[in-house]
Amino acid sequence: MNIHEYQAKEVLRKYGVPVPEGNIALNPKEIEKAAELDAKVLVVKAQIHAGGRGKAGGVKIAKTKSEAIKYAEEMFGKVLVTHQTGPEGQKVGRVYIESGSNISKEYYVSIVLDRATSVPVFIVSTEGGMDIEEVAEEAPEKITKVQIKNGEMFGFHARQMGFALGFSGDLLKKFIKVASGLYKVFVGLDCDQVEVNPLVVTEEGEVVALDAKVSFDENSLYKHKELLEYLDEAEEDPLELRAKENELSYVKMDGNIGCMVNGAGLAMATMDIIKYYGAEPANFLDVGGGATKERVSEAFKIILSDKNVKAILVNIFGGIMKCDIIAEGIIAAVKEIGVKIPLVVRLAGTNFELGKKLLDESGLKIVAADDLDDAAQKAVKAIES
Repeated sequence: MNIHEYQAKEVLRKYGVPVPEGNIALNPKEIEKAAELDAKVLVVKAQIHAGGRGKAGGVKIAKTKSEAIKYAEEMFGKVLVTHQTGPEGQKVGRVYIESGSNISKEYYVSIVLDRATSVPVFIVSTEGGMDIEEVAEEAPEKITKVQIKNGEMFGFHARQMGFALGFSGDLLKKFIKVASGLYKVFVGLDCDQVEVNPLVVTEEGEVVALDAKVSFDENSLYKHKELLEYLDEAEEDPLELRAKENELSYVKMDGNIGCMVNGAGLAMATMDIIKYYGAEPANFLDVGGGATKERVSEAFKIILSDKNVKAILVNIFGGIMKCDIIAEGIIAAVKEIGVKIPLVVRLAGTNFELGKKLLDESGLKIVAADDLDDAAQKAVKAIES
């Protein structure tokens, strides 16, 4: 789950990481109040779940309160197109105004999970303010990685990073405190990523998180239900939100063959074979092993809500999830909302014969498939005809 910059800074502040003072405006009426900060320079930032806002006009420097208000008013409702939003961009619905900082030097600091070793890893660089991918490509020697093995961060970890960034004396002590706070956030809240870019040293000698990005592992949110207050539904795909409400695993994609599958591995295989035969999947949708007829019906409706879908491939291997339950869900959904596009169904496993019988006797136009290879070819052929 992604959150906005101002929310990430609120989290960091709770863990002792210094951040600039700022106020959020959730609508245009709150702009004037949000701009009431005791600072010579104000920074106005559009809040969207994407990086690259500055290059897209989503970050402005204001020397007066009236100028900050003007910039904020212009940002509300604006569509920002960055390298992370895609060409469609994202509409700005929140604007953050914060105190400016006297920047002496910028740095990059982040924590992610190293998938190869299954341990958290700090990534730090002296090249703050730049995309870390760009730094990795152009100057990889300026990136230092420090793994935190056995789950506990010690002082030598932070000192190693601090030395790599050129810190010493009082600045090193302040950096160690910041790095420790960031790690506590990452581990304590089950984060996927904690990124500060840039982390700055000010002219006054302070170490401050000038920007922040925090994302949480959705699978652990049951342990941190208070974090759900940070969810901005306006930033989420409406179909994905609808799927979450019905305990479905759904991710919208760019293709035109909708997929409904039980089991993540089977779903990946289904998408792969669709691509193998020259088409593109429209979604990843896993109804799970214990789905009810109602949940299956809702899954079907979600797939059909995507206007890009030109055919649907249902691939079910019945185990805990019985094929007849899937068949009943398909029939209920099709009868309720109607289907005018080709529907290819492959059933195997528990009660597959009963499931096929239910589909055959439903009177619906369903193309039966013998196996996954056959199903994929029929689905691809259906969108070509």
